[in-house]
Amino acid sequence: MTITYDDFLKVDIRVGTITRAEPFPEARKPAIRLWVDLGDLGERKSSAQITRHYDPATLVGTQVLCVVNFPPRQIGPVRSEVLVLGVPDPDGEVVLIRPDLSVPNAGRLF
Repeated sequence: MTITYDDFLKVDIRVGTITRAEPFPEARKPAIRLWVDLGDLGERKSSAQITRHYDPATLVGTQVLCVVNFPPRQIGPVRSEVLVLGVPDPDGEVVLIRPDLSVPNAGRLF
């Protein structure tokens, strides 16, 4: 199935910086709670199943790509406000998608 460029633009993907990360032991699957600074869009929370490759202490200051225009989703006690993007490694574990250079928060993927 192909889509148009206008279809692609419906998904608002922005860069943000992780300002806080904590273990999320209440999650059904191992996860980390994240707070992401999205510049003019504010700080938003997320939950990510990224424990295989990432430690909460090392994530602070990391820039990541996020979908910012999905509706919030309740994940246990956490209200996830953005979807942090990743791709699977050979074992199916999440590897975060990150810019390779520092860029301004809230920059839109195009």
